[in-house]
Amino acid sequence: MNQISRKPVIIRDLESFADLQQVQAVEKEVWGLADRDVTPMTLVIATKEAGSIWVGAFDGLQLVGFAFGFLGQEHGHVILHSHMLAVLESYRDLDLGFKLKLAQRERALAMRIQEMTWTFDPLQSKNAHLNFGKLGVVSDIYKPDFYGPETSSVLHRNSTDRLWVRWPIASRRVRDRLQGKDYRPDVLDAFSRLQPLVQFNGDGKPLRMDLPTALARQRVAIQIPSDIRAVEQKDPGLAREWRQATRWAFTEALQGGFFVAEFCRTVRGNQGPGNYLLEKGSVTEYVPELQRRPDPSR
Repeated sequence: MNQISRKPVIIRDLESFADLQQVQAVEKEVWGLADRDVTPMTLVIATKEAGSIWVGAFDGLQLVGFAFGFLGQEHGHVILHSHMLAVLESYRDLDLGFKLKLAQRERALAMRIQEMTWTFDPLQSKNAHLNFGKLGVVSDIYKPDFYGPETSSVLHRNSTDRLWVRWPIASRRVRDRLQGKDYRPDVLDAFSRLQPLVQFNGDGKPLRMDLPTALARQRVAIQIPSDIRAVEQKDPGLAREWRQATRWAFTEALQGGFFVAEFCRTVRGNQGPGNYLLEKGSVTEYVPELQRRPDPSR
């Protein structure tokens, strides 16, 4: 890791023009975007003024990470959609992604919003661990090529498939995760009883299992590599195989009545394959707080 300032990194709202002006530089460094794909400064300013949430991680006056969320509507309720979360590489051991999400949650609750959504690449195991393991999201929507076949980012060359996740920020599930309640034993026990729908074969390639047999069960597992970025750099063809296999698995399982409930690695740390656990049923049964309720303000 590069040497960083001894000053504590502060999480606060982006407030001034100088704050907002730094967003594009962070986007370019984190995602390697061309000018055409970064957020226009005029849009950054307009969304901020219109009530969108721009939260930043600051080392002194330098923006080293940010989260951007805008208001939307799903299932008849106003939600906050967290469109972007970025942290400079030299600051990624400070848990800033988690802290930025907590800041978004705090601001959303102050606005009486009960749910946040966002998307992420399901082949990115670190993001899956943050989203499911530490934050407690759930998902029942898989979007192939969400941003098109690719963008100018080096991270978007193996298509742009995304899981659309829901974060019930006031739910018991989320409160338990944020308090550090250990969910791993139950999940690892479930994995020990399942044959994944997609798993590693002896050569590191994805092996697809029998679909009807898997969908007849109450739980389904899907394995992914521990570091898909390393796979993409070493063997792009193998990375595409993993994309196609997991796209098939998620699509078929979700259409078959499952939703994504959990994620954890086989062993602690960054080593070993990642494992998604899918449950048969609906997310609203699994997380009752996601059920539609009348708006008390109306």
